[in-house]
Amino acid sequence: MKLYIKNMVCLRCVMVVKEELNKLGYHYISVVLGEAEVIEDISAGQHEQLRTALLKSGLELMDDKKSILIQKIKNVIIELVHHSEDPLTVNFSEYLSQQLHYDYTYLANLFSEVQGTTIEKFLIAHKIERVKELLVYNELNLTEIAYRMHYSSVAHLSAQFKKVTGLTPSHFKQLKDKRRSMLDEM
Repeated sequence: MKLYIKNMVCLRCVMVVKEELNKLGYHYISVVLGEAEVIEDISAGQHEQLRTALLKSGLELMDDKKSILIQKIKNVIIELVHHSEDPLTVNFSEYLSQQLHYDYTYLANLFSEVQGTTIEKFLIAHKIERVKELLVYNELNLTEIAYRMHYSSVAHLSAQFKKVTGLTPSHFKQLKDKRRSMLDEM
């Protein structure tokens, strides 16, 4: 039986779901972002028990098909931005359509209707957050970050970063370095 879970965004969430399934005596085939597949059929009472257990960790079982699809869209974006280093071989709209087997226009309209924002804005927000992380870690230069985050150029990344944060990437990095040196002086 497949279960769809809202707010699963990281490996820690996967571990929490596995732990809760184990506590309740369920045997899972797989647990990935947004989904868990268990061997057993789950009764309504058991479903409610699992729902309550997951809610304590900020996770939510979903039943509504639109909510499940919205969560799948978010999971594809999160996986692509935060966990994949492979460059896209097609544009993002085509990639999303291929992953979810729906027309992109349908996905975009549904996402906007339910979330109140566009898929593109959601994607950009996650990309900028990931760029911030990579700048803070200081392991990659801006050219490498632009490539890893699927930007066509450093200029495109910088322009989008400034539009979202109000700062250039180099200014953001300087602020981080200045804050760190102030903490070191304490």
